[in-house]
Amino acid sequence: GKPLAFHSGFHWGDPSFLQLNRFISMHAISFVHYSLIHLTNWVINGLPERFPKLKLVWVESGLAWIPFIMQRLDHEFMMRVCEAPMLKRPPSEYIRAHCLWGFQFDRVGVELRHKMGVDMLMWGSDFPHQESDWPESLKIIEQNFAGIPADEKHKMVCGNAVEFFRLGTS
Repeated sequence: GKPLAFHSGFHWGDPSFLQLNRFISMHAISFVHYSLIHLTNWVINGLPERFPKLKLVWVESGLAWIPFIMQRLDHEFMMRVCEAPMLKRPPSEYIRAHCLWGFQFDRVGVELRHKMGVDMLMWGSDFPHQESDWPESLKIIEQNFAGIPADEKHKMVCGNAVEFFRLGTS
């Protein structure tokens, strides 16, 4: 009955990253790289069918890659259904039904709320990391979520997290 969180990291020994020689390069792409791998394996191997009530949150990988992988997995699934025998629906439907996406403020996150759905997004301050918004979190929310309808802002800033983690009232 508990949700599951995925948090990627980097691994300098991974052969796919041997061409990178700076931390900024590794940090920019490795979190997304491993999230792509884990999300793909999670869906294609039928875990949402095996655990239909399981909810997941993916954190610290940004958001721009999510519509990309949903489209790619659906495209491949339509051509190769036999390679994902446990799936009864397109991969994107499982992703929408089971996953939330934690993000620190980024323009992509706010823009994707229309494409992905406000119910799939969960803002975080990234505290206690050095790139955290804390203690300026509330100011940053007010500045960067300006113009977003109050009900959507509430869902992304706290409502979705309260519901996801079953914390009571928001």
